Amino acid sequence: MAPEYEQHPERKYSIAVVGGGIGGLCTAIGLLHQGVPVEIYEAASGFAEIGAGVSLGPNAARAMKLIDPAIYDGFLRCATNNGWPDRQHFWFSFRKGEDASSPFGTRFFDLWCETGQASVHRARFLDELVALVPKGIAHFGKRLDDVQDTGDHVVLRFADGTTATHSALIGCDGIKSKVRHAVLGADHPAANAVFTGKYAYRGLIPMADAAALMGDELARNSQMYLGHGGHILTFPIEHGTTMNVVAFGTKADGKWEDPEWVKPLDRAAMFQDFEGWVDSTRQILSLMQKPDIWALFHHPPAPTYTNGQRLCILGDAAHASTPHNGAGAGQAIEDALCMSRVMAHVYHAADISRAFAAFDTVRRPRSQAQVQAACESGWLYDLQLPGCMDDWGKVRERLATKQQWIWERDLEADVREAVRVFGEETARL
Repeated sequence: MAPEYEQHPERKYSIAVVGGGIGGLCTAIGLLHQGVPVEIYEAASGFAEIGAGVSLGPNAARAMKLIDPAIYDGFLRCATNNGWPDRQHFWFSFRKGEDASSPFGTRFFDLWCETGQASVHRARFLDELVALVPKGIAHFGKRLDDVQDTGDHVVLRFADGTTATHSALIGCDGIKSKVRHAVLGADHPAANAVFTGKYAYRGLIPMADAAALMGDELARNSQMYLGHGGHILTFPIEHGTTMNVVAFGTKADGKWEDPEWVKPLDRAAMFQDFEGWVDSTRQILSLMQKPDIWALFHHPPAPTYTNGQRLCILGDAAHASTPHNGAGAGQAIEDALCMSRVMAHVYHAADISRAFAAFDTVRRPRSQAQVQAACESGWLYDLQLPGCMDDWGKVRERLATKQQWIWERDLEADVREAVRVFGEETARL
């Protein structure tokens, strides 16, 4: 049963959250926890997440606790870490994927991480978040067609012909966000995501099958195999009953012409991409069930996450990235923390625009830096990063330090800064 949230009697405004994924639900829960009236509009007929495993680092864990400890409790109920006790605090074991001297690829570096390789099945985690949302505030089958910001309210128009009016709108509607278009303008150079030149084969393997073929260590603990032009990562999900597999490749011409970003897999093409790799990687590819291929897009840096009035974007709508840092969902949860905490200081609708501006000031530099860093991590893993390439000493050196600025962020300091910026702007009036 969802908890009951008290709204402050002075708050006569309402916030629309468009999009019911991880970012949207964490934002809505955070706002409710702070007594801010909110309603959720989701395009699908019910809450659902596509995809399989998603990683959440120490920063995401702290953000969950700060938004609402119940979110973190839900995360713990569905989180999976490495299977071996002595691997609980390691993110990945990195291996040389084309090293013929070892059938498993020589392990050359283990990256320590406070929370280890903590991953959840998206749908399971979403179920935990939904349990924290009171009945009646979520509206389904509401695909946003257009939004109009009148200056003192927003009007949402949906594909089913209905409309809704709210004091402001927070767009959590993903990488193909309609709200992003409304904030930036549909013709803005940063309005749409662009192809990164990378793609990913995704699939699942029953853990019993993986362990029988590859052995417990490789199957039950997170591994990343690096090679020229590609890399393969595996980690356990669903409490160790399933191995999640993502194999990345590079598009030679750097183009993705197909309007579909997710397509059925051509197994022959996948095996060709990893021709000559170590035996364990070939075994992984052969076991993948119902695999598909995902084109990897990300957002160019937007000059703002708000239109200066009553529209704001966060999560993938604001800064969709490649998955190479395991940080996309964590950035959305950080967004939700910052947004909910600054909105906690808004009692009148006229102040919403300044809260959105404060959020933008604090969150945009960090989240956009992560988009660029994730792209560079993809090049690093594929031995294509300038200055490193396939120099294993330099690759190891970069691996050892590249995640710290993401994982070790002082999120409470970010919240204080957003509240300070909001307070300064409000005091000037």
